[in-house]
Formats: sequence, structure tokens, C-alpha cells
Amino acid sequence: MVVRVSTVAFEGVNAKPVDVQVQVMPGRVLFNIVGLPDKSVGESRERVRGALAAVGLALPTRRITINLAPADMPKEGSHFDLPIALGLMAAIGALPSDALEGFVVLGELGLDGSLAPVAGILPAAVATHERGFGLICPVASGAEAAWAAADLPILALRSLIQLANHFKDI
Repeated sequence: MVVRVSTVAFEGVNAKPVDVQVQVMPGRVLFNIVGLPDKSVGESRERVRGALAAVGLALPTRRITINLAPADMPKEGSHFDLPIALGLMAAIGALPSDALEGFVVLGELGLDGSLAPVAGILPAAVATHERGFGLICPVASGAEAAWAAADLPILALRSLIQLANHFKDI
């Protein structure tokens, strides 16, 4: 099964849609991120691993592939941490697989599961509103995102565990 989470990549001040595709399958234990990621995106493996451990989840001993599509668009920044983590949580059954539909997700993860603000939240929020989606972001980015549109649904939380509990309660 492939779980999909929507996020964005930045080209100048424009936020372009990116589909984070998460697949967990049998095979040699591996955690691979593909789709033209830069070093900061590649390092998200360790931030995601640490954040998941902080909330009591272990990565499965399986082959994990994260595809950031479209593959020919460069991806940079730590804002890919949260969509990757939530996609993994859905892939292993810790979140309902459809919980993230209709949302664009951005956020940097701390090793303790906290959510840190990210650059580019306003253009991301504008692009999210244009797509008719809601936005999931760190609480420290929520006020800036609200400038995009009064009717933009924003879910701004402090930690990965708060986010997981939100979707568990729905």
C-alpha cells in the first residue's frame, strides 16, 4: 500500500505541489528518500526516526521508500519532516490512512516530537487555499498562515503526539 501526503516545494516565492508517497514493504531494512531531495531532506530520516521514537513508535524492520513527486523538481528544506512522519504513521496503521486527505502538511520535527516553524509558510498557505485544501503546520507558523485567507482551515499544533491524538479523536 502507498500512503500519500500533500506538501509543497518552493521555486522562488512560489509553492508547487509535492506528493509525498510512502511505501513500507518486505525486504532488506532500508529507509530511502527519492525524488531529488537535498541534504536537509535526506537528514529528515533521522529527525523522523527520533520523533517517532519520542511518541512511542518504532519504524518497522522493513524496506521504507519515500518518493517526493514530481521527481524532477528539486526539494529542499526541513518542512518535509512532518509529511514524511505522518505518511509513515499512516502506513504502519498509527493513523487512519485517509486522515490526511484534503490537507497540505509542512513542519520540521525535533527529536522529541516537537514541531518547529518553517520558512515559506505564507506562500504555502496561499497555494493550499488555491487548491481548496486545509493546512497542517506547527503552532508557531499558524498565525502567519492565517494571513493567506480567512476561510483557510488551519490545524496548527505543538507536537507530533498532539497531531496523532487529534486524528485519533476524529
